[in-house]
Amino acid sequence: MKISRDEIIMLVSIGYIVVIISVFGGFALAGGHLGSLVQPVELLMIGGGALGAFIVGNSGKAIKATLTALPQIFKGAKYTKDVYMELMTLLYEILGKIRKEGLMSIEADVDDPDKSPLFTKYPKILSDHHVIEFITDYLRLMVGGNLNPMEIENLMDGEIETHHQEGEVPVHVISKLGDGLPAFGIVAAVMGVVHTMESVGIPPAELGKLIAAALVGTFLGILLAYGFIGPLASRLEQRLHESSKLFECIKVTLLANLNGYAPALAVEFGRKVLFSTERPSFIELESHVKQSKAK
Repeated sequence: MKISRDEIIMLVSIGYIVVIISVFGGFALAGGHLGSLVQPVELLMIGGGALGAFIVGNSGKAIKATLTALPQIFKGAKYTKDVYMELMTLLYEILGKIRKEGLMSIEADVDDPDKSPLFTKYPKILSDHHVIEFITDYLRLMVGGNLNPMEIENLMDGEIETHHQEGEVPVHVISKLGDGLPAFGIVAAVMGVVHTMESVGIPPAELGKLIAAALVGTFLGILLAYGFIGPLASRLEQRLHESSKLFECIKVTLLANLNGYAPALAVEFGRKVLFSTERPSFIELESHVKQSKAK
C-alpha cells in the first residue's frame, strides 16, 4: 500500500494534535489555567540547551545527515510495490541475458547503466544511484572475478551493514536529543526554583506563580521528549528498515543465480524476503515480467 506525502503529513499532524489535546485538554478539564503553562523563558532554556548539546555531541557529518534525514519523514514511502516490481523485473532481464548470452554480454550495461537498454527501461530504479551502484558493483564482480557465492555474500552483508549503520546515525542523534530533553526540563525547573528562593519575601500568591512556572520546565521537557521528538526517531528507523529490505532483495536474487537457479526462480527468492505489505504476488510479478518482455 502506497502512502503519499500528504497522508504522511496528515498522520504526523493528527498524532501531534492528539498529544496536545489530550495533555492540555486534560489539564484544562481538571481546572487548570492554560495561561500558566505559557513559559517562553523555560522553552528558551530547554530548547537552547538541547540545541547546544546537539551541536557539541555530534560531528559535522552526523549533523548534516540528521538535517538531511528529517525532511524525509514527511515524504511518502520511497520503496513501494511498484518499485519492487521494477527491481525484480530488471533483475530477471539481467539474469536472463546472462543465461542466454553469458556473463560478458552485460559488461557494457554494467559499465554505463545510464545508456544501457536494460537499465533505462526502469527509471524508478535508475534514479536511485545507491541501488544502481549496488547492483552494478556485484554484477561487475560476477563478470570479472572468480569469487564464489559465499565470498560475494560476505561482501554484500558487509555493505548492507555499513548502509544500515550510516542510516542509524540520524536515528541515534534524534533519539539521544529526545532522551536529553527531560534533563534540560529539570535544569529549567531548578533555575526556576532558584529564582523562587530568591523571592521568598514576595506575597504568597506571587510566590505560587513562580513555583508553578518552575514546575512547567520539567513538564515541557518530558512532553517534548516523548510526545514530539521521540516519535520522529521511530519514523526514521522505520524508513531505514524499508531501504535495507531493497538491498536484501537484490542480494538474495543474485546469490540464488550464482548458486545455479534459473532467473525466474532466483527472482522468486528475492520476492520472498520483502515485507508482506509491499510484496507483489507471484501472479502480479509474472504478469509484470511478461508485459516488460512484450515491450
